[in-house]
Amino acid sequence: MKFFLIAVLSSFLMLSADTTKVEWLTEETHDFGDILHHQMVSYQFEFKNTSGVPLVIDNVRTSCGCTVADWGVDPILPDSTGQIGIEYDARDLGYFRKWIKVYFSGQRKAEKRYIEGFVVE
Repeated sequence: MKFFLIAVLSSFLMLSADTTKVEWLTEETHDFGDILHHQMVSYQFEFKNTSGVPLVIDNVRTSCGCTVADWGVDPILPDSTGQIGIEYDARDLGYFRKWIKVYFSGQRKAEKRYIEGFVVE
């Protein structure tokens, strides 16, 4: 009986650790459309803290050096909003699709966002 109780409790804790703590207020993918070659473009992904406790962005990783992320270090209070700024340097011609992984405190799995567009001469 103890083993069963421990197994159920462990499963519950693992599920709660991977529960999403944010509600995204912007779409999962932002399409820049056509961008001029070597033009820098930017976008703000916005989210709302739905966790009930202050939330910190631990890290933001991007798929390549042409994409840079900027975020605040202050905790986002419950029911407050936060932003992650993304800048893309259009140095390669043609279609692109880049991912951004956002790591929130207390959440093992990263939240993924995407940017895409087409770089023209």
